[in-house]
Amino acid sequence: MKNKLILIVLGMFLISLVSAVGVSYCCEKTKAGAECQNTEQTNCDAAFRSAPTSCESTAYCKLGCCYDSTEGVCMKNTPQITCQKNKGVWQDSASCEVPQCELGCCLIGDQAAFVSKQRCKRLSSIYNLEINFRTDVSNEIQCILSTTSDIKGACVFEKEFETNCKFITKDECFKSGETNVSFHENFLCTADELGTVCAKTEKTTCVEGRDEAFFVDSCGNVANIYDASKIKDPNYWKEVVTKADSCNPGASNANSASCGNCDYYLGSTCKTFQRGIDRIKASYGDNVCRDLGCTFEGKKYDHGETWCASAKGNLENLPGSRYFRMVCYNGDVLVEPCADYRQEICIQSDIDGFLTAACRANRWQDCNSQTKKKYCENKDKRDCKWIESGINNLQCVPEFAPGFNFWDEAKSESSDVCSKANVECTITCEKSLSGKEECESSPSGCGDEDGLSASWETKMNQVCGALGDCGVKKNYLGQAGFNEIGGED
Repeated sequence: MKNKLILIVLGMFLISLVSAVGVSYCCEKTKAGAECQNTEQTNCDAAFRSAPTSCESTAYCKLGCCYDSTEGVCMKNTPQITCQKNKGVWQDSASCEVPQCELGCCLIGDQAAFVSKQRCKRLSSIYNLEINFRTDVSNEIQCILSTTSDIKGACVFEKEFETNCKFITKDECFKSGETNVSFHENFLCTADELGTVCAKTEKTTCVEGRDEAFFVDSCGNVANIYDASKIKDPNYWKEVVTKADSCNPGASNANSASCGNCDYYLGSTCKTFQRGIDRIKASYGDNVCRDLGCTFEGKKYDHGETWCASAKGNLENLPGSRYFRMVCYNGDVLVEPCADYRQEICIQSDIDGFLTAACRANRWQDCNSQTKKKYCENKDKRDCKWIESGINNLQCVPEFAPGFNFWDEAKSESSDVCSKANVECTITCEKSLSGKEECESSPSGCGDEDGLSASWETKMNQVCGALGDCGVKKNYLGQAGFNEIGGED
């Protein structure tokens, strides 16, 4: 009787416990926004499906493969609803064993990634580089190792009963067809431990695509950067030494007799020594770091520097003159003209002693329409200057007088522009009762009984000349122009 009573009580307890826990449901989406969760039914969002079972047993929350066709990415063990929400393509394969997700080796430049073909194409578009997708590479380690095939080193092989060597890439080494081949990454062919027939020399060479001068061994292989102090150092002839660890890093080393660590961006590059051009011959070999700087009108300029030419006439903006941008490039001075008729001017700046110049538009066109000094001299909008004594209320004139095609009346705007500065000086003279001649001029001060005032005439001509190729001027060669009324100006 006691045993039955215990069983009845235990049964009631179990029924009570089950009722308290409740039945677990698979919610396609919970009220909190979570997807495919096993929880109580009261937590399920009524707008989505639910079932009194585990999510692994439902069709809508079954785990599969989600494929993003845009990015080429495959996500394993992804519920269908999650995949569709992210605009992916869901397939019934939790481990993503589908054709779209087959992996290969994507070679992009000097990098590699073990990804799908579509992902490889996507990476190509992101980095704007050509790709090589290899399906013959079966794992990520092999894929990454395949990018090291262009690393150079000593390729040692047997030939005619001698241990020969070539300093080439790993890929070239194993495709060379030589016998008993071994590759030694970053080693030089002159390393003593390799025991090759290649020996140290005092010769140097220039290498296409490189700035520096290099030692050459007796087999013709390129060795390290030329450093006269290391010519007999066995360690310098053993392994590759980087540019940063070579002689005088961070300097151009132009005209150096002892160091071949040239740098194009710092103004030097490897060239074979030429007498009369190169000032210093290297201590060993026939190659030097040639100075790419220039000398122009007695002044030294660095390679890459640009400056504005101080050509005669530019400062005065005489008829026929124009602005020029000068460029020092590879030891030569190049001349780049700005736009003709001074429609462009040359501007120059000095950045820590390095000159840069550029041609830019001459913004003179609306100078004459400015009536206030502050607007006239607004350098953000125009290239104008304010003169205190103008003509016909014309006080804002171009800072850089433009040029005109004044000899072709059909095309020239010179008449319209220059006429704005036309002014007459009227001198009226009368004799007083005492017989003394008294004169008045209009505009005031433009002249007297002796004629035009020289200072007034000069001032008016300055205003006129500031408008462009107007007024009395000589050209940039110093030749006087011709005035139809009075002959030569």
